[in-house]
Amino acid sequence: MTQTSDALLDRMMALHPKVIDLTLDRMWRVLAALDHPERNLPPVIHIAGTNGKGSTQAMIRAGLEGAGCITHAYTSPHLARFHERIRLAGELIDEARLSDILDTCLAANGPDPITYFEITTAAALLAFSQTKADYTLLEVGLGGRLDATNVIDTPALCVITPIDMDHQQFLGDTIEAIAVEKAGIIKRGVPVVVAPQREAALEVIEDRAARLGAPIIAQGQHWHVYEERGRLVFQDETGLLDLPLPALRGPHQIQNAGTALAALRTLGTGDPDAAMADAHWPARMQRLREGPLVHAAPEAELWLDGGHNPHAARAIAATFDALPSRPTHLICGMLNTKDVAGYMQPLTQFAASLTAVSIPNQTATLSAEDTAAAARATGHRAQTAASVGQALDQIIVETPQARILICGSLYLAGEILKENG
Repeated sequence: MTQTSDALLDRMMALHPKVIDLTLDRMWRVLAALDHPERNLPPVIHIAGTNGKGSTQAMIRAGLEGAGCITHAYTSPHLARFHERIRLAGELIDEARLSDILDTCLAANGPDPITYFEITTAAALLAFSQTKADYTLLEVGLGGRLDATNVIDTPALCVITPIDMDHQQFLGDTIEAIAVEKAGIIKRGVPVVVAPQREAALEVIEDRAARLGAPIIAQGQHWHVYEERGRLVFQDETGLLDLPLPALRGPHQIQNAGTALAALRTLGTGDPDAAMADAHWPARMQRLREGPLVHAAPEAELWLDGGHNPHAARAIAATFDALPSRPTHLICGMLNTKDVAGYMQPLTQFAASLTAVSIPNQTATLSAEDTAAAARATGHRAQTAASVGQALDQIIVETPQARILICGSLYLAGEILKENG
């Protein structure tokens, strides 16, 4: 009898001593044992970048599905359940199918070392190869050049969202070095849509694209996007689109929307209105409107965001700056692998206080005490709490009608979504 997906995933966690070990050798081995599912996928749209990958993918998918296309989608990490990572023909993979493909991949791999992300990516590719669809949306996990998703010889399209400092211990400590890794998804002759970039990152992307003869469709050169009078305006060589603002909140989503629209125009399909109206991406400036946490603070305004680097923090600050004025407090938990000071600095401009928590069930969590100390060092009025619930109680005792943002990590966001049901 096939084990549950949770039991199989636990077995997969034990197959390699490291969580991250960037190389493609193990992927090629397990894919060969599975008879190369990566060669039998619907046309692939491969998406890399530091920020905005998930939101951009969500808008591309909404646009494709709005035009009647059937899509597969792969994202990571998940928030509440692993099933969120694999969307088959428009629907989250069900338990029976997930358990079956995980079991098949474990058998194909045998006792050989392989990371959790590698073997679960192989499982996603296997599922996609067995199910008919029009497109496969494939989001990079980490970097690009040596990421487990970078096994597609000729995708239909590559997309690179904004590149910033993150995961320096794996990707390098300069924008140029990180851009080399992200640009590693570019393939010979395959068009690449490029979101707004720092000049140094754009130069790296342009150099690789030129060497591989890959046409570039870059923001500022080949397409433009901006907000005007409460509408989104997109323009490229094909013409101008006047659209509603994206359903995903925040000024930064204008650029993500532009990237998605440029991708759809390059593919020659998709419904732009659906891309704006129908995209949904949890824990990215998500307003919480139901659930126990909301009921515990009925007069407050609760928000959730999983961003965890300086670029994400700047996007959060811009989003809150555009909202009606209201006392705003943060509940923050972070991993000890992140640029904590760089993340917290932009948040000082609008936050009245920061309550630090440890992230449940995460060995790499920064302690609440260390998080609070880092917050104070960047100018926040900071305190600690034993849990998000306790932090919420502390805030609403003083300010019942506060705007409260729970932030700092996708892992914390996942715990909140599970807790808030």
